[in-house]
Amino acid sequence: MPHDAQRTFADHVGRFYARQYGFPPMAGRLLGYLFVCDPPQQTIDELGDALLASRSAVTGAVKLLESYRMARRTRVAGERVDRVSLDPVSQQPQNFDSAVHREHAALFREGLALLADAPPDRRAPLEEMVALAEFLSERLPALLDEWHTHRDELRRTGALPAPHN
Repeated sequence: MPHDAQRTFADHVGRFYARQYGFPPMAGRLLGYLFVCDPPQQTIDELGDALLASRSAVTGAVKLLESYRMARRTRVAGERVDRVSLDPVSQQPQNFDSAVHREHAALFREGLALLADAPPDRRAPLEEMVALAEFLSERLPALLDEWHTHRDELRRTGALPAPHN
């Protein structure tokens, strides 16, 4: 059974993910709980009991988190229930794909073409979005490399644990 502090943490994560990313609160709560629950693999019923939520609410949250590769289901041979846990991919840096930002810039340039004869103040929001997308597409690969170097140093010094294989 979860400690009140675990449920409180899950609620905080739920509110953060709802506010920042538009997640349904239950999905954020589930994500938060998966970070702190013991054991780290839980059945739908165990998750519902821990989070004081219905089986259908938990199942819907699991489906959403699976679609973002934040949670995964596994089944032990001989068991008739799935176990839900964090997906290891979820701890990897996300949204560093510069191709997405190049596509974003191209999309906004398409909008700029529609406003070719418009006054500068009308074009300004799209011009700024193009500039931001191009900046991100140029900088993110280097930033990701910097993160990997920093993470590897933290692992080398013991400040971060070695990855599980």
